[in-house]
Parts: sequence; structure tokens; C-alpha cells
Amino acid sequence: MNAVRSPMAEALARRALPAATFVASAGVRSGERDPFVDAVLAEEGLSLGEHHPRTIDELEDDYFDLIVTLAPQAHHAALELTRSMAVEVEYWPMPDPTSATGTREQIMAAYREVRERLKARIAERFGQDRTRAE
Repeated sequence: MNAVRSPMAEALARRALPAATFVASAGVRSGERDPFVDAVLAEEGLSLGEHHPRTIDELEDDYFDLIVTLAPQAHHAALELTRSMAVEVEYWPMPDPTSATGTREQIMAAYREVRERLKARIAERFGQDRTRAE
């Protein structure tokens, strides 16, 4: 729903990748902005700024070299969307931290785990020095 994993990945990728790299996140359907995402990104000195959840159909550009999906439903939608396009689609399964329960700290820990997994995957995939993304 472009509210948790993909906007977090977008913010982390924008920091880790060269400025000339176009990065955008979108979901299969639109959701509501998640305050826990704002909190775990703020711990990294990052912000979503004016980002509001959006769908794939709302993207201004429909040309990409790479689409990274983070959830099974998004992966299926990306494969359908790109059947006739020359674009690479990768699936990076990420847990959904919204299913975490317990104290605020326990919920934050679930979001931090996703953030750290995303940082590691971005660094691994794009050959970036992990210290730059931290």
C-alpha cells in the first residue's frame, strides 16, 4: 500500500545511490502514511518529506530499468505490468512490520529490522559501501 516498506526503501536508496538515479516507490493500492516509518527513518536522519502513499498508476514516469518488489502481491503485479516491457524485476521479500504487537518499543524494533534489511539489500545490490548508507 506504499505506506511502510517501499517508502522506507525509497528514502534509503535515495541516500545510498548517486543523485542522478531516479528512485520512486508505489504500491498495488494506496494506504495511509505510517508514523512508525517516519520514526525509524528519523533515527537515520532521513525523512519522507511530503511523500504520500501512491499506486503504480500514479507514478509520473513509467520507464524503469529495475523494479524491486518487497511483498508477494506487489511482485505479482509488477510481473504482470512488465510482461511487454524490457525491465528487470527483483523480489526482495521483507516482513510486514505492521503485524508487530506489544509495546511501542517492540513495534519499533520490527520496523527497525525492516529498515536494516533494506539497507543491507540496497548496499549488496548496488555495491554501495555500507557505511555510506548508515
